Amino acid sequence: MKLPAAFLDRMQTLLGDELEPFLNSYEDERFYGLRVNTLKISVEEFLNITPFTLTPIPWTRDGFYYDPEDKPTKHPHYYAGLYYIQEPSAMAPVNVLAPNENDTVLDMCACPGGKSVQIASYLNNKGLLVSNDVSTGRIKALVKNLEMMGVTNVLILNTTEDVIGEKLEGFFDKLLIDAPCSGEGMFRKEPKMVASWGTHDTDHCRELQNSILKHIGSTLKPDGELVYSTCTFSSLENEDCLEDFMASRTDYVQEAIDPAKFEFATENGYGRLWPHKLKGEGHFVAKLKRTEGETPVYKELKNNEAPDYFKDFMKATLKAPLTGHFEEMNGKLYLRPKYDLPLKGVRIVRYGWLLGEWNGKKFTPSQALAMGLKLTDAKNSISFSGDQIEAVKYLKGETLHAEGGEGMTLVGVDGYPLGWAKMNNGTLKNMYQSTWRLL
Repeated sequence: MKLPAAFLDRMQTLLGDELEPFLNSYEDERFYGLRVNTLKISVEEFLNITPFTLTPIPWTRDGFYYDPEDKPTKHPHYYAGLYYIQEPSAMAPVNVLAPNENDTVLDMCACPGGKSVQIASYLNNKGLLVSNDVSTGRIKALVKNLEMMGVTNVLILNTTEDVIGEKLEGFFDKLLIDAPCSGEGMFRKEPKMVASWGTHDTDHCRELQNSILKHIGSTLKPDGELVYSTCTFSSLENEDCLEDFMASRTDYVQEAIDPAKFEFATENGYGRLWPHKLKGEGHFVAKLKRTEGETPVYKELKNNEAPDYFKDFMKATLKAPLTGHFEEMNGKLYLRPKYDLPLKGVRIVRYGWLLGEWNGKKFTPSQALAMGLKLTDAKNSISFSGDQIEAVKYLKGETLHAEGGEGMTLVGVDGYPLGWAKMNNGTLKNMYQSTWRLL
């Protein structure tokens, strides 16, 4: 791999005698990782049913290396949300953040969603996850990944850091900023990044990083924690950026990453995942703590009655009714997270758990509702084995023949939901969302 001369000069300064083994790592095969979605299945249960050969990733609680020849994105378990494909190094920041179940957490630069779904596994569908990204073009991938993984306690925003900083002062227990960067840790994974490296100007990236830290820093509660990460090696975008931020904010201090827990911890308390020292593409991780600040009181939403049409749906379809705060918006019905946040004027892509759509005459349950349920929640369900052709046919949108109760049916694989279908005289009319279909 031919690397830019300016990049090589910078890495020589940064690595010294380690430059040669670092460069040699680019000749090695890259590593592939998946992370078990513990919202759906425990690691132990997953290992009992998966056909893949997996090796644990040492800095995660639920991540594994896999052989790319296994093609895990083609297996029905992927569509059931049992795991997420994620570069091994990229699993480190959320493990350093380690949210508690009832925390309020902001993932500021969330697309395409890998770190958001990892945060969600810590929250266990409690507390609140706010996933934001400024990119309108990439937000659909974020929505799909969160819904496929069965995340129900999430607000998905599509706005800028200054807006969030202004509206949500002192709200979050934990912040993750996986900042836009020059992407030097992506060279082996995506060789086209080498060619475009010069266009991802480090100074420009640093300006974005400074702006995000400046505005988002005010949204953390006192004693709250912020994890900052990038997939680049540049000190300008990592240590230097954070040192400047802390120099400008007397309410922030560094929290050293524990070397007893994380092998990539450095002497200065940051985290460096180098591709020549471990099995991953590379990442930078740091943890900061806010020592003081404002703590405004935010309103909470009270439980209310579901609309009659959804009551009818639940009575016909579910063994037990859902409870919480129901709200209709533009023909869509949501079960809202408990916080009533002051987000007027903010582009909100998802207001919570999307239950379905009502056109005034008919209620259509959403794919997100199916994925957030357990198969045993439905009165009528059918589960295919992961190696049955019927599971693949369902994911391709085909009509199936099966035995079961009449009406709305939750279809699954190996006991985990995939989506909806309607049973009529032994025929399953497929309702799997067309944009999710297996091609």
